[in-house]
Amino acid sequence: MLRIISLSVLCIAMSLQAQLSLENIWNTREYSPKYVSGFHFLNDGVSYCKLVVNDDNSQSCEKYDAKTGNKLSTIFSTATILVDDKPIRLQSYELSEDENKVLLSNGFESVYRHSGKSNVWLYDLKTKTLNRISDKKVMYATLSPDGKKVAYVSDNNLFYFDLEKAKDVQVTFDGKKNEIINGAVDWVYEEEFSMSKGFQWSPDGSFIAYYRFDESKVKEFGMDLFGSLYPEREVWKYPKAGEDNSRVDVYIHKIGKKKSVLCETGSENDQYLPRIKWMSANYVSVQRLNRLQNKMELIKYSYYYPKGDVLYTETNEKYIEVVDWIFTDASDPKQLYQAYFTSEQDGYNQIYGLGKDGKAVNLSNGKWDVDQLLGVSEMGAKLLFTSGMNAPTKRHVYGLDIAGKAVYQLSRKEGWHTVVFSDNSGYYMDYFSTITTPAVITLNDLTGEVVRVLEDNKELKEKLSKEKLGEVSFGSFKTTENVELDYWKILPPDFDLNKKYPVLFFVYGGPGYQTVKNQWLGSNYLWYQYMAQKGYIVISVDNRGSGGRGEAFKKVTYLNLGKYETKDYIEAAKYFGAQTYIDKARIGIFGWSYGGFMASNCISIGADYFKTAVAVAPVTNWRYYDNIYTERYMRTPQENASGYDDNSPINHIDKIKGNYLIVHGTADDNVHFQNSAEMVMAMNAKNIPYDAAYYPNTNHGIHGGKIRWHLFTKISKFITDNL
Repeated sequence: MLRIISLSVLCIAMSLQAQLSLENIWNTREYSPKYVSGFHFLNDGVSYCKLVVNDDNSQSCEKYDAKTGNKLSTIFSTATILVDDKPIRLQSYELSEDENKVLLSNGFESVYRHSGKSNVWLYDLKTKTLNRISDKKVMYATLSPDGKKVAYVSDNNLFYFDLEKAKDVQVTFDGKKNEIINGAVDWVYEEEFSMSKGFQWSPDGSFIAYYRFDESKVKEFGMDLFGSLYPEREVWKYPKAGEDNSRVDVYIHKIGKKKSVLCETGSENDQYLPRIKWMSANYVSVQRLNRLQNKMELIKYSYYYPKGDVLYTETNEKYIEVVDWIFTDASDPKQLYQAYFTSEQDGYNQIYGLGKDGKAVNLSNGKWDVDQLLGVSEMGAKLLFTSGMNAPTKRHVYGLDIAGKAVYQLSRKEGWHTVVFSDNSGYYMDYFSTITTPAVITLNDLTGEVVRVLEDNKELKEKLSKEKLGEVSFGSFKTTENVELDYWKILPPDFDLNKKYPVLFFVYGGPGYQTVKNQWLGSNYLWYQYMAQKGYIVISVDNRGSGGRGEAFKKVTYLNLGKYETKDYIEAAKYFGAQTYIDKARIGIFGWSYGGFMASNCISIGADYFKTAVAVAPVTNWRYYDNIYTERYMRTPQENASGYDDNSPINHIDKIKGNYLIVHGTADDNVHFQNSAEMVMAMNAKNIPYDAAYYPNTNHGIHGGKIRWHLFTKISKFITDNL
């Protein structure tokens, strides 16, 4: 069954329009949308602040009335905050809970892919005094809730700066690179559990709960950084599938005491502790996950009771996604539940309340997935969340009446809503976009009404309206296995139903992810339109394993990453190849990361259907990738050797018949360059033709300077030459 919904045709008289270029997409960035910098809701619930660049290039944090939009005051201006007699230049700021102090940082330096260290200062808004936190760059500087201390990590140890005593206090002393980490997390936790800061203040600032990682048994991975006579060697701990992990402990430190207390988490077991979060002033929660990632326990600890109590246990025959819990004041008799969280235990990702009796109750109770649980509002009576309830290609904002378990929709416009919510405010910030329209950023009240437009990107929309762009549509088709798959499709601007066109598929395909979204895709979307202007029909399909359609659809790929996803893209090539306006002999595919893995499988396993493939930073053998991600979906290579080997493209190179371009950054700390090197070595050994491009000193994103422009020039030429 075919279901097509046409979104828009952005073409007007072509004689009046210009064509996109790779330079203005990837170099000059002429089509970059505007955003609202440094936005924060304020404690009074009726105002917000944002960062503004002034005419003299100084920065100021301005306070505005949420209802009227009127500027109320300037909270601070860098013009009067001097470092070495010059105004400080900010990269980020954080207000204290009482909004009387502000933590300022600049000079960010990457440590891992998502974290880094910075210069940090604390500025007192009342006394106008500035204190530097440490004389060197530090990681994760965080104000205590009472605003009297700043905790941070330096040289793998946890410290806090006591503002009243104007001195540093060192909490841990055994930190050592590539061996012991205190207050931060190791590479694989940061990458796969979406976390980096490894400590958290208690709500009253009396305690700090923190991680200690012993990664001494984890094997090292290294890479060369070029640019000097002898390349610099970068080495870090990276646990590949089936290999040893760090031993992880959680400690609670009481301010003013020298000794920290070890929580009894069973760290001698092969397990993960992917979240710590304070439940109240005295109790901290720790999520404990077994290595197979199919059993999760929530455990409650205190400084005075480090043995812990298990509050909740969940199991799954495949795997459990790690989520952030929202805790309430359990001592308040008006609170119906002590915590809220999401889980797939009933077949769809739904919202649950953890009762004071320890039982979990499905509150949303729907046959659709909750995308993100945002928070609790209105005295704990309402939960806000986003979901693709009516169509997985869209996201709307919803409210859930906790007592009545009633769900209602807040957002109106059809497309994709991404929300920033504050539970002490009557408002939320909504980033709304469609695939053809950049974000409109609004301030909305809790009925969903737009109170204020913060950024409409009007100039960019007008610029796009003058470009020669192709028609975009969403649809679905059924495979021969009777599985319905969603897609979007971009036609050439001069599309003629009587002609035959080549197809370029864009693929990602990884577990829980979607590419078929009615959401602005930025420079990528413009490149798809650029290729459409070159005469290609550009299509993306959400294969089995994608998110937004329930647990069964997502987890069907368990133990066999790549098997069903590749089958579905072969089905897509066959389906679209049968259309009268498509040349089935000219079907190509492009993907990055997991998408590079998929593109490599399609040009090998699917060689009869794909003529050309471009694989950027591909996984070519799941044995080379990290253990948390890979084992979640595949178990270990020791348990599931065939699942690893049968679906890895490196084992199917003799099937390659078409044109294959493999691209990688040599400093990719995520999907290692090893993947492409081993693939090329295997193709060399069997005399399989291929093209390759390598970008020295670039990471998984392959960016910096004009590199993206160079990369997409290479990719575009390869496609036009070979498809």
